[in-house]
Amino acid sequence: MHDHFRSDWPRRRAAAKTMLAMPVITLGAALLAAGCGTASSSNAAAPPQATGPPRITVQPHTAGTTHAAGTARAAGTARAAGTARAAASPGATTAPSATGAARSTGPPKASAQSRLIETTRSSATQIARLPAATTYGTTPAAPQDPAPFNPETGTVVHPGTPQVIYARPGGPAVAVLPVTELGSPTWVPVVQSQAGWDRILLPSRPDRSTGWIYLGRGGLQSAYTPYQVDINLAAYRLTILDAGRSLGTWTVAEGAAGTPTPTGRTFVLASLVPLQPTYSPLILPLGTHSNTLSTFGGGPGTVGLHGWPDPAVFGHAVSHGCVRVPPAALQALSRVPLGSPVMITG
Repeated sequence: MHDHFRSDWPRRRAAAKTMLAMPVITLGAALLAAGCGTASSSNAAAPPQATGPPRITVQPHTAGTTHAAGTARAAGTARAAGTARAAASPGATTAPSATGAARSTGPPKASAQSRLIETTRSSATQIARLPAATTYGTTPAAPQDPAPFNPETGTVVHPGTPQVIYARPGGPAVAVLPVTELGSPTWVPVVQSQAGWDRILLPSRPDRSTGWIYLGRGGLQSAYTPYQVDINLAAYRLTILDAGRSLGTWTVAEGAAGTPTPTGRTFVLASLVPLQPTYSPLILPLGTHSNTLSTFGGGPGTVGLHGWPDPAVFGHAVSHGCVRVPPAALQALSRVPLGSPVMITG
């Protein structure tokens, strides 16, 4: 599987270049995040350039199979270097290590079920009435995450076509998951499984929304990412893990007391590369929102990870909810695939 993954580099590199040219990414970067804002004039230096501006995050690799087949499992890798990891850089308390592809055998298996629960097919009219599960959308009928601080499985899915999301297996439809989010391919994490069904995290409001996706009709791609981003707000610390091994730990800035960074499990939703960055050459929106800001700068109050030109902010609670990271951390984050789990604790 490792060798096959390497052979996929040219296709993924071409796809990444195409995505970099998409104007919707630039628009999203200008309007999206809750805690981004703009640097003050005294801090308006050039974006951090430790090892060059981070490139767009790549989607997890798949082998062209559907999720129902369950055979497409691969580790996330860097966009331009395959399995190469971030180089050691100042500010990381643990030097990144060359760990290669995922060392695990894949995510936990779904528990056995006595029978497959099926669902009725929704009509085009019914689907058209459903809210879109996007960072701009609201899915009021979607169930809440029952275990927001449990580890995620590492399994991520991508809809090749818009997919109906259900409140429970065989239950009512509550939303539609689109093929793309903010110009990036939609990849969402699986947090629970049963025969024929996966429960996924949604990027919509209210925060911690989830839904069930039916696997019996196909149209889904599946992958496995060994990456996880851990953010400890109490310690102002961000750690990137690859199959449980630390690639680095950095001191970061977080939401101020009046606009705190929300806690719980979420995921890397998209990758935005501003053509004219004012405070960060890369913005990684997450599948979570500010609890106090319903909108910010014309966007929906989405919380994200991004750089900041003034290092004095690190170690302080100063943002509108986003997590500001130093250049070395941003470079390492640029290699984390879409859909990868992010755990934020207080």
